[in-house]
Amino acid sequence: MADRVHPSNTAEEVAQKPAPPVADKPVPPPGTYVVQIPKDQIYRIPPPENAAKYNKYSRRKPRRNPCCVCLCWILGLFTLLIVLTAIAAGILYLVFRPESPNYSVENLSINGLNLSSSSQAISPEFDVTVRAENPNDKIGIYYEKGSSVKVYYSGINLCNGVLPAFYQPSNNVTIFQTALTGPGVVLSSTDYQTLMNQQREGKVPFKLKLRVPVKLKVGSVKSWTITVKVSCDITVNGLTAKSGIVSKDCDVSVKPWWTK
Repeated sequence: MADRVHPSNTAEEVAQKPAPPVADKPVPPPGTYVVQIPKDQIYRIPPPENAAKYNKYSRRKPRRNPCCVCLCWILGLFTLLIVLTAIAAGILYLVFRPESPNYSVENLSINGLNLSSSSQAISPEFDVTVRAENPNDKIGIYYEKGSSVKVYYSGINLCNGVLPAFYQPSNNVTIFQTALTGPGVVLSSTDYQTLMNQQREGKVPFKLKLRVPVKLKVGSVKSWTITVKVSCDITVNGLTAKSGIVSKDCDVSVKPWWTK
């Protein structure tokens, strides 16, 4: 029997066989394992030569800017001062219960308003009687110099004067009189005619404005200067020395020391 001869691979067939794929990553040697861990779970530990420096800088306290520290102290003290002032003001208010003084015009005597003449120039003279009431139980009022009293008609300043300086104790009513003068006041023809008509009707409106600097006395302590402003709408039945007041309404406002 003849032996079978198997065909051998030629060089062309060997060249046509595809080469096995080359691995992208190196294959670990047998007996080892590769464990993949996400990057966000990796804890970075400094090497031993940098561990001492790491501990030194991590334990160092942050330095503070001296300017910032000084500014914080100033703001803190300013806030504390405001709080203490508010507390003191609240305590004083509860103890003394301050009330605004009350004012009213009791009488108004008028001279120098002779409307029978042809001239529209007038020289009015007003004698004003004012009633001032201090309703406070523990606070006195010093009426200082520098006050002003003015009478207006239809926005025109007719005459001016001042109030006397005096001290008003607590729970006191003081009535005082002041003289106002206004030489050489010229009215327009319209205002002159309106004033004549109102005189015939027996209803002549005037506005009285008072501005008084006062100081409060609490015990033996005087306060700073406080400006009291009074505005009164007054209607009289004539323009003579014996004219009577038909209606009156006064409004009082207090102006703090820090405003002018």
